Amino acid sequence: MNIDFNSILYEIYKMFLEMSPYIMLGLAFVALLNIFVNKQLISKHIGKNNFKSVLKAALFGIPLPLCSCGVVPTTVYLHKNGASKASTLSFLISTPQTGIDSIIATYGLLGPVFAIFRPLAALFMGLVGGLIANFVDRKKEIPKPKPAFDPKKINFNIIEQDKFPKAPVCDDGCGEISDTIHTLPIKKRIIPSLKYAFVDFVDDISSQFIVGVIISGLIAYFIPADYFATLGIGNGIIGMLILIAIGIPMYVCATASIPIALTLIAKGFSPGVAFVFLATGPATNSASLAIIGKSLGKEITTIYLITIILSSILMGYLLDFILNSLGIMQSYVESLPCHTDCVENEEIKIIFSVIFAGLIVYNYGSKFSKKYSKREKNSTLKKIKIAGMTCNHCVNNVQKAMSEINGINDINVSLVENCVYYSGDIDEEIIKSKIESIGYKIID
Repeated sequence: MNIDFNSILYEIYKMFLEMSPYIMLGLAFVALLNIFVNKQLISKHIGKNNFKSVLKAALFGIPLPLCSCGVVPTTVYLHKNGASKASTLSFLISTPQTGIDSIIATYGLLGPVFAIFRPLAALFMGLVGGLIANFVDRKKEIPKPKPAFDPKKINFNIIEQDKFPKAPVCDDGCGEISDTIHTLPIKKRIIPSLKYAFVDFVDDISSQFIVGVIISGLIAYFIPADYFATLGIGNGIIGMLILIAIGIPMYVCATASIPIALTLIAKGFSPGVAFVFLATGPATNSASLAIIGKSLGKEITTIYLITIILSSILMGYLLDFILNSLGIMQSYVESLPCHTDCVENEEIKIIFSVIFAGLIVYNYGSKFSKKYSKREKNSTLKKIKIAGMTCNHCVNNVQKAMSEINGINDINVSLVENCVYYSGDIDEEIIKSKIESIGYKIID
């Protein structure tokens, strides 16, 4: 079999060209969102163990540009600062599936049906998971009989801890939502928010995005049109289970999953089956599952996984049912490749593609130049390898945790090397305990 690499590169180029304008627009909204939203605001609204808090948690999570790994530190922060298990799980499920950036990109490539259905499905899935956690939690609550009043048995040294505010676990760096800038006037938040969106956030999604575009290009080239439909797995549970098996361990953000889903539809999967990948791919990955299990417990992790699997299947069937009942399934599927040309001006596509490519190159160049420039600087520092870091927000999380240890200095967390450099005569067991308390693991 002769492989035409030029054709593969052309498929990748086409997808990159079509997505770039929507991603750039999405990044602008990410910056805007970062100006006004912070973790304290969210935590304030989702502290109670009731339906209202669960609903608010899902609604807060939908527009936030948090990936399946980046959402975990924020979720741990919210849980440790008073958020109920139900609202924590609702936030954990709904947040990584969508974001303001991916909603815009979804509209650009998959059309308005997907752009509306995707956040609504994330809302539903978050509510289901939260309500299940709420039900399980309440079943555990066994009312204790009130003891007879006996003044001799009163312990006057007991302090009612609930009347005192909980100390915040951290002020910044616990997740992708930056809090430090929210103490500044709005005008002074603009530059840091632009840096967050167009530098830090691009750095976090660029690798996943490139992988997603390459995968879509390979699928487009190697797999014939309607191939999955001819195998009999284009519709229904078999195709869904295959994509669940691929999507759950895979680390792909909500935006990077879009070109893959589009290509899968073009090759014979129904929109409902492709939606299952759009839900499970961004919502989970093997690294985040390990951190969730460590930080929130096996029970929450089990509810989390079961909710995502079953409700994504249900919503996939619902999407196909809606399209079929309206009689637009065939026309909708056929229109999707054409819909990618909705930015008709080729010059606009090229301009945005060049800008976005420039941001990616800048971030990769900056990342690797820092790695090599710090080798000599870090030669006198102690080094600890850390497993589980996958994005800049993991770096911020580890950096903050390390800074809370008394006697430690010169902290430098490297995502490229998956390690932290530091100085100070500190027992490594203390560092290990601190790192593992936030869900990561020290590699011996």
